[in-house]
Amino acid sequence: MLKEAVLILGGNQGDTTKLLESAKKMIQTEDRIVKESSIYQTEAWGNAADQDFLNQVIVVETNKDPMKFLASLQKVEIELGRVRETIWGNRTMDIDILFWGSDVIELPDLKVPHLFMAVRRFVLVPLVEIMPDFVHPELNKTCGELLEMCRDHSEVKLFKQ
Repeated sequence: MLKEAVLILGGNQGDTTKLLESAKKMIQTEDRIVKESSIYQTEAWGNAADQDFLNQVIVVETNKDPMKFLASLQKVEIELGRVRETIWGNRTMDIDILFWGSDVIELPDLKVPHLFMAVRRFVLVPLVEIMPDFVHPELNKTCGELLEMCRDHSEVKLFKQ
């Protein structure tokens, strides 16, 4: 059974535009990307990274279960040089699952919808570009409403290559 997973991809180390493209190509070897936001240059969030990130939201159709899908995403991160040293720190590639259809998942290693998405402008801006009317299954607000309510004022701008 196909499920739509909404992901955010991001990084701030190496050739980030090339890494975003590589991540999408790797994801598409097993699953299908059906929608993509623009790429955004975003201010580092959480005071651990020392330079801006590039972020993009994509919607992927998959027939995997959530944990197998997560494992495949973590494999992509590792193949693209991800090293987990500091929470919210610099990285070549980070891939988070924002939504799993309208399901709520609470497992030891996976919480969906993503716990911090509603307070992160760098997530909400690209998300609203492609899914403004999607309703968060726990907060019962559209993505557009979540962006309007967001108190994060960090800079998020379209990336010009």
